[in-house]
Order: sequence, then structure tokens, then C-alpha cells
Amino acid sequence: MANGHRSHASYQDLMRYRILDILLVATPYDSFLLEEAGELSERLAGEFRNLDVHYAPGLTVASTGTEAIEIAKRQRSINLILTTPHVADMDAAELARRVRESGIRRDLPVVLLAWDTSDLQPDTSLFERAFLWQGDARILLAIVKSVEDWRNAEHDTGTPEIPGVPVILLIEDDPRRYSSFLPAMYAELLHHSQQVIAEGLNLSQKILRMRARPKILLCTHYEEAQKAFEAYREDLLGIISDVEFPRGGRSSPTAGLDFMRTVREAYPDTPIVLHSSRPEFERQAREVGAGFLRKGSHHVLGELRRILLEDFGFGDFVFRLPDGTEVGRAGDLRSLEEQLASVPAESIRYHGARNHFSRWLRARADFGVAHALRPRKVDDYPTPEALRQDLIHAIGDYRVEQAQSVVADFRRDGFDFSTDFYRIGSGSLGGKARGLAFVRRMLAQSGLRKSFRGVEIFVPPAVVLGTDVFERFLDANDLRRFAIDCEDEQEIWRRFRAAPFPEEAERDLQAFLEKARFPLAVRSSSLLEDSQHLPFTGVYDTLMLRNNAWSVIDRLRQTVLAIKRVYASAFSRAAKSYLAATPYRLEEEKMAVLLQKIVGSPHGRHRERFYPDISGVARSYDFYPRPPMTAGDGITAVCLGMGRGVVEGGACLRFCPRYPQHVPQLSSVEEALEGTQRSFWAIPMMGDQQDELSMREELYGLDVAEADGTLAAVGSTWSPENEAIYDGLSRQGTRLVTFAPVLKQRLFPLADILTTLIEAGTKGMGGPVEIEFAVNLAVRELGVLQMRPLALAREAEAIELGHVGELAPESAVCWSRSVLGHGRIEGIRDLVVVDFQRFERARSRDAATEIARLNRALLSQGAPYLLIGVGRWGSRDPWLGIPVTWDQVAGARVIVEAGLRDVRVEPSQGSHFFQNLTSFHVGYFTVNSGATPDAISGFVDWDWLGAQPALSETAHVRHLRLESPILVKMDGRKGEGVILKPSVSASPL
Repeated sequence: MANGHRSHASYQDLMRYRILDILLVATPYDSFLLEEAGELSERLAGEFRNLDVHYAPGLTVASTGTEAIEIAKRQRSINLILTTPHVADMDAAELARRVRESGIRRDLPVVLLAWDTSDLQPDTSLFERAFLWQGDARILLAIVKSVEDWRNAEHDTGTPEIPGVPVILLIEDDPRRYSSFLPAMYAELLHHSQQVIAEGLNLSQKILRMRARPKILLCTHYEEAQKAFEAYREDLLGIISDVEFPRGGRSSPTAGLDFMRTVREAYPDTPIVLHSSRPEFERQAREVGAGFLRKGSHHVLGELRRILLEDFGFGDFVFRLPDGTEVGRAGDLRSLEEQLASVPAESIRYHGARNHFSRWLRARADFGVAHALRPRKVDDYPTPEALRQDLIHAIGDYRVEQAQSVVADFRRDGFDFSTDFYRIGSGSLGGKARGLAFVRRMLAQSGLRKSFRGVEIFVPPAVVLGTDVFERFLDANDLRRFAIDCEDEQEIWRRFRAAPFPEEAERDLQAFLEKARFPLAVRSSSLLEDSQHLPFTGVYDTLMLRNNAWSVIDRLRQTVLAIKRVYASAFSRAAKSYLAATPYRLEEEKMAVLLQKIVGSPHGRHRERFYPDISGVARSYDFYPRPPMTAGDGITAVCLGMGRGVVEGGACLRFCPRYPQHVPQLSSVEEALEGTQRSFWAIPMMGDQQDELSMREELYGLDVAEADGTLAAVGSTWSPENEAIYDGLSRQGTRLVTFAPVLKQRLFPLADILTTLIEAGTKGMGGPVEIEFAVNLAVRELGVLQMRPLALAREAEAIELGHVGELAPESAVCWSRSVLGHGRIEGIRDLVVVDFQRFERARSRDAATEIARLNRALLSQGAPYLLIGVGRWGSRDPWLGIPVTWDQVAGARVIVEAGLRDVRVEPSQGSHFFQNLTSFHVGYFTVNSGATPDAISGFVDWDWLGAQPALSETAHVRHLRLESPILVKMDGRKGEGVILKPSVSASPL
């Protein structure tokens, strides 16, 4: 099917030639006859609007040929001249000749609109076409579309990237006949297109599908028809032909029959309809399987419409038995798939043998599946049931592929989860949702969704409230200026909570929730989130909804409350502090909100907890690789349960997807006991749902996971008696989360999937990426929750450090062989230090509060500073480090993370805090040592720091202001860095 796939971007190239300005040349009386005492331009526009064509040509009127030529010269936008037979100074043939000779444009079409057949006696070869006015204003649309179709056909059917636009040949030399047929055919064609595009998932897809409608090519003699057939034979949807028309310059009574035989030899299943006033030709037409229209019949246009609906695929697909008995009917792809499962096998065989399925699909512009089905022959299948299953699978896969490629506009009346990514309202999707929409398309177009046998890779179903809903909420409730200026978060939330929500959006949400009966993550998706350079990760709120109340009104109330909470977080102190460090203004930020199905399963005796088996973050770049891994091999951090344990810097397991069995974190029993997960996050499914405090996960011990049966897939056991770690849970001992069954025993191909996703994401985004994911082992699925660019510092200049391990201890405040960042940083005189000797892990939250206060003060002074502390910065686990948020340290230019006295702590590369470090190019030194220099990792000169006088001092934090600045030098290529003391900084280096 891949060869027949047409991306919606390629539809943009269709219908390049469009008639946008018509010059009507007519006497005032003729103009009056055409407009019938009304405005002709309004009638023309009306015909286009009635058929919902998305543009209508403009109309300029000239009463003489001379005036018309002057207008055409002056208005280069004129791309069709429509002339009546006679104007004051010249006839239509003379006008056409002068237009050609004037050199205005060689390709400017001149079309004659005659009042009577007597006006067609002169040579009509000077005209593009000659039509006959018969009182039907639709002739104007038919003229425009006929001219456009001839000019667009070669491109729209012949470009390799966009094959498949079907062509209908109308062969008729009598202007009276084709002036009657064409309006009826175009009206039916465009009405059919409207029905097809109504199934479009969003406005863009609807407009683009309109461009892919079949072309109608009018041919008036045998040679023209033969040329068109040779050019578009692979794209023929059908032929409607007169029996008698010119051939070799003379009328031929058998031209239509001869032409039909030529087509039948090459394409036996192409629908052909002959029309003639001579009834004897009907028998000959029937003998070769062609339809027949009787010219002069009072019902000829009705019969023409029936043929277009039944034979050319413009109506429902009618399942019939070989004797013509109707046994089923389908109006769209979904109902076609449903009918295929139930209609008799002989009906499927009957239609399959005649390519009816592919023809119907081509008429609907479903080219991908049509091209996939057309080469398949009934005889290729051992049984009709095999054909049935192949058709069902092909159409089903195509529907999924189409749904995965677009963001569908939400419609309350037709919502059914036929696609799984919807937009409520308009405006932007925001960065997070936009990234997920890209992942959906990438998975669909690359075939990754089903590339691992027995595993589905997908983006969880979601609905996005566009930024215009946010705008309407703020403006209708007069909240914008207030929220920007207000510093009281509680007052902002009080006002937001009380404010009415936009009514239309609320009604859409209710329709969504009536069918979405699963836990939901309510996630921010602002304009600036997940951008190439500033990710805004962890700045705005994410809330978890159980969404299991019996009443949809209760669930709607809780959902709207969560959305308002996300809206309010756009004006939080953290968001304002973050924005203050960027070039952006708060009033430029706009918030979309993503309501996404949470990947996972209910657990517990009463299904009282909901969580996935595995959550994690994969990065294509490892800032701290250990041999044999390299930086480009990437790094993944995973945990049991909800991903909060990773993104907030908690205890988790880190491994390289390319070396899944080589986990440095498990290289010793001590490291495994100190650094692995001892608890997990899950969504409690019981209790009150009326308060926003219930929209959070809760922490549970591993004993709960073992009782739930989820620990067995990721767990190991430490035996104190043997002082050894054993895979699995069969022994008695301390339970550890090592993911050994997954990484070593390959219970689930996690490492292989992540390697493939990272490669595809890096290629698709044109650079390194970060991917959030969750795994549900019960149904073997991996959900991609987020993909964003990973900001890396560019290492443009060479930084000479020498051998950092050979530096004299007295020359440096700190040096390390584990450094993130590149370049020189000068001018820092302020140091904020958490003292290694005095720090108490039990009071780490107090230290975070003290640091936040100093950060605000230094930011207000415009004073960059060096932050030195112990444990993992940004961890929400206070026993692993100091639980600061990004806005609490946003003024730091360089951060030093020193190991605790009793625990070796590695930076959590999957956390939001770490992502912000890389995005703001903050220098980051990791030193796992105490006061003694460590030749392997580095050191911090705590004694020197302790000897410096403090500008201020609290229980845990000292603020130093040096007389001379320090110098920071970082070599990002080697991952090394040094912070030199002021006396050394002043020396030439």
C-alpha cells in the first residue's frame, strides 16, 4: 500500500490552474438576458457557493471587443474570456483572433457562449470551446470546470508523487448535448465530492480532498478522444460517448463503437456508456457490456445521474449478487468495512472480479487503498473468504493510517473514536500536542506502529483544546491583565475556578466524556512548550483524572476544573520566573490543553489503582556515558508505575538501549541497593473526586506492586544471606526494581523499540530528541506520550583545560570529569553554597526554600551565581538531594552537584529539571566525592569555601560574594571542566 499512499501535503499540488477572474464580453442586452434582472456576478458566485466550492471567480464585463482587449492587457489576472456571439464592434470569431494576435497571453482561453445553434455556424476552431446557453445557470460553472480540468489533468494524473486522480471522458461533438450533459455531470460530481469531504477529519483534509475530485474531459472528435485515452488510460474512471462523431475530419457513424472496442481490449472492466438517438445501437452496446442512453429521451439526464451513481462510483457502494439482487449498501469506508464482514462471499467475488471496489474508492479520492486493491485478482485467493479478509484488512489498515495522519476536528454529532486525535476549538495545538501529532504521522507513514510482532506502538487517544478556547476563557471573564499582573497564586486560582467555561467547548467535552471512560491525563500544551531551544518542561501543571464517576456531569465538572488548573498554571510564579529568563513575554504565551488517555491497567483486588508496568524517558544523547557506551548511543530512564518517578528526578533505572544488558547502576550490590526504586506512583481510583487535590498520583510500596502482580516483570531479589541479587521474585529477600526480565530475558522488546523510535525521531526532527513513553505489558503496547527536540550546546570553540586531574587542589574551587556544557563563563562573583559538612538530608526541603529566596534576590539584582550543593538537584525525593524546582534556581549560570557522604547519586537525565539545564546552557558539574580530591571523578574544595566570609548565612545555605570573579571553563567534547579561584582566574590562562 505504501506505493499508492498519498500524503495530504501532496494534495496541495493538485488543481494548480484555477480560473479566478472571468472577462465577460457581451452587449448590455445580452448581459441583461444572462443576469435576468439580477447581478450576474452574484449568480455565478451563488452557483459555486451552492456546491460549496471554496472559491468563486470574479467577473468583469466589457460591452465591446476593443474594450475587452484593453481590459485583458491591463488586468493580467484575467484567465478566461467568455464571449457572446456578437458585440457592437466585432463578432466573437474576430475577438478571438485579435486576442491571439495581440500577444496578451498565448494560453488565455476564449470560450463562446451562444444563444442558438445558428450562432455556431462560423469556424469555432478559434475558441477553446463553444457552449450553448439553454437557461441553466450551471453552464457557467461547467465552463469554468471544463477549462480547468483540461489544463490540470496532465499534472494531476501524471506526477509520480500524486498518482491516481481519476478521469472521465465525455465524447460528444454537439454543443447542445454537451452543454446539457456537462452541467448535470459537474453538479453530481461536486455533490458527490461534498459527501466525500464531509467524512474528512478536519477542514484542511476536506479542502484537499475536494481538489482530488475526478476530472471530466470533453472531447469533440475521435482524435482528441484517442489522445486523451492514451494519456490517461491508467486513470480512467469511465467513458460516456456518442456513437457518431467526427473522425479524420468527417462524421463517422461508428466512431463511438470503434473507440469502445479499443478501450475494451485494454481495459475490459472500464465502465462505458454510449448515447445515440438511434435505438439500434442499444443492442450493440449491450452486447459488449456498455450502458446506453437514448438521446431525445425525457429522462436522459436522470439516466445519466443514475449511471454516475451506480457505474462510476458516485453513490453508495451497492453489494449485489451476480443476478443483480441487492444484498448490502455502504456509504463510507467504515460501513464498507462492516458490510464486507457480512455480505455473501459470492457478492464479494462478483465485485472483486470487476474491480468495483477500487473504482469506488478512486472516485472517493481514497487512492492509497484503491491502488493497493486494483492489482489484486480474485484468482489470486484460494477461497472467497481469503479475499474477504484481505479486503477487510486493507481497508481497516488504510482507515487507521488516515486517522493517524491528521488531527480531526471534533464533531459532537459524529464522534465515535474512529480516529484517536481530535481538536476542540481552533487556534494552535501547542507544542506538546503538535509533537504528538507529528509522532502519529511518523508511526503511520514509516510502518513503525506494527513493526514489532505482537506489540503495538501508538500515541494514546487524545483530544486537544486549541488555544482559542484559552483566549475566549480569559477574554470573556476579563482575566488576562489580572492574571499577568497578580502575584498571588491562590487569588489567581480562585478567580479562574469561579469563571464560566466557554459553552461550546464544554458541550464538546461532555460529548467526548460520554464515550471516553478511561483515566485521563490533563496536560499543558502551550505555544512555547517543546520548542527547539526552550522546552518549558515541568513549568505548567499536569493533572490526573480517574474519570470513573457514574455521572458524566460529575466527570465533566472535574475535567473542566483540571483544565482551568492548567490555564492558571500559565500565570504561576514558576512560569513567570521561567519566562523572565527567556526573550518571551507572558502575554505572548497561549495555552492549549491535551486530554490524553493514560496508558496502563487497573490493579488491586477492587481495581483501586491504575498505572502502567513501565514508564520512562529515552534520550538520543547521553551526557554522561560510561564505556562501552558513547554519547550518541543515548540513554533511557525507566521506572515501575507512573512516570512521575522519572520526570521528577526520583529513583529509577538508567540504561542504554543499545547495551540493555550493561547497566552500570547495577554493577555492584551497593549501587543497586542505593539507587534503585523502592516505591512507585499510581492513580488511586477510589475516594472523593470533587477537589483538585484528588487529581494527583499517590505513592505505594513495592509490596503493593508485588501483590498486584506487576513487580514480577521488572523485579529482582537481594538475598542478604548470600549478599547477591537474583533475577525474579522466587526467593525470599529485599525486592528491587532492576528490569532484568525485560532487559536481560527480553520479556518485552523495550530496548529494540526505543532504539528504533530514537532513530526515527532523530531523523524526523532533524536532531537529538527526548521521548516519554509508557508500557502496558498485559496487552503488549507501548504508548508514546511525548516527543520533543533535545537542546544541546554547540561546541564551536576549542577550550583548553589541560589535564584537570593534575590541577593543584589550591587552584580550583571544583573540577570534574563529568561536566555538562561548553565554553568559558566569566564575571561570576556570587556563590550560593549548601555546605557538605552541615547538610542534613532530612531537612532538604528547608534548604530548597532558602535557595529559592536567594535566587529571587540575585535575579532582581541581575547577579548571575554559582550554585554548589550535595545530592541530586531538582529531585522530588528529598532523600536523594535538594528538591528545588527550576524557577527556584533559574538565576544560576553554573551548578555543581556533589555526592552525598553515604550515597553516590547520578544526575537523572530523564527529568524535567535536567532538560531545562541543557536548554538554558547552564554549566553542570557532577562530583561524587567528599572533601578529599578524587582522581577519578573530581573534587570540591569545601575547606576553601568554608573559609570565605558569608554575605548571609542560614542553617544550610551560605551566600558568598567574592571581591574578584571566578572563571569557569568547560570542554563539552571531553565532558571535563574546572572552576578556578579568583587568584587563579586573574592569571593569564
